[in-house]
Amino acid sequence: MKSLRLLALMIICFLTTGFQLDDFLRDTLKGQDEKKTYQEEYKKARERGMSEKEADRYAREAAEKKTDKGKSLMEGVGTILSSTGEIDYESEMAIGESLALEGFKRYGVPVKDESLQRYVNVLGNAVARNSIRPEILYRFVVIESPLYNAFACPGGIIFISSTLVKSMSNEAQLAAVLAHEVSHAGHKHALQSIRRAKFFEGVGKITAASMKGDKGKEFQGMIGDLQGVLFDRGLDKGMEFEADLSGMDAAYRTGYVPRAMIAVLSMLQEKETKAIREGSWFSTHPPLKDRIERCRSAMGKYPDAESLAREKTRFVSYRGKLP
Repeated sequence: MKSLRLLALMIICFLTTGFQLDDFLRDTLKGQDEKKTYQEEYKKARERGMSEKEADRYAREAAEKKTDKGKSLMEGVGTILSSTGEIDYESEMAIGESLALEGFKRYGVPVKDESLQRYVNVLGNAVARNSIRPEILYRFVVIESPLYNAFACPGGIIFISSTLVKSMSNEAQLAAVLAHEVSHAGHKHALQSIRRAKFFEGVGKITAASMKGDKGKEFQGMIGDLQGVLFDRGLDKGMEFEADLSGMDAAYRTGYVPRAMIAVLSMLQEKETKAIREGSWFSTHPPLKDRIERCRSAMGKYPDAESLAREKTRFVSYRGKLP
């Protein structure tokens, strides 16, 4: 327990430092050489008077040329699927980014408050460091949306709606939902849905050469199908139950009371009758009653849970920044 409380203290200290959201979100390039090139070229571009967006684009292109790695889904990177059936992380991120763009189109734009976005990213990465897949970079964004919703794209790009955040009471509840979505990315639930697609039937290794013609069309169709899974139909019930329990574990190891997940689900149960269903957690997730029962059954794993953090004051101050 001392180690958990120490970790919680470290998170609080991190939240009060000069952490820069732009630096954090920009740090997605793989490989030390590529990252170094990106940083050098970005600095030069800014010194020459380019805007942040222009400098970012210029630096990415320079880094990609040096390492001979494109970001294109159709012509880049090389191997999409290895002979063992594992999608490499770089391809996973490319798929996730394409889905994230669709997420913005469907659900809304990011909330325009950098301090709020920074807070959610720091909190999200704190629970991610204690998740089943701590080694990748996770990015979190709060979007302006009337829906009660959150979802994870492949590669660790995670959305949460402003309405869902506003309905919460403390930081532990926010940590619980972020940990749930981190667990989806950690278990690669969306990628498991991809592997079932017709596109991968009889395929041992996918390269840029095999992404042309009919196969390329099948690939684009598979991306469209995945949008339907994430945004319309939802993942398998078993995946959602697994993410609930893994998320509770991650929140607990970070120092937050795991019962907060039950509190969120109970709150959603109260809101369900009057909430917009289409495209929300209500339409893409299993019945709340079943999820609550499973989470309650898992509480026996955490005998000291009630002594852990809830943290209301800091959360309420950031919640107040939402439109």
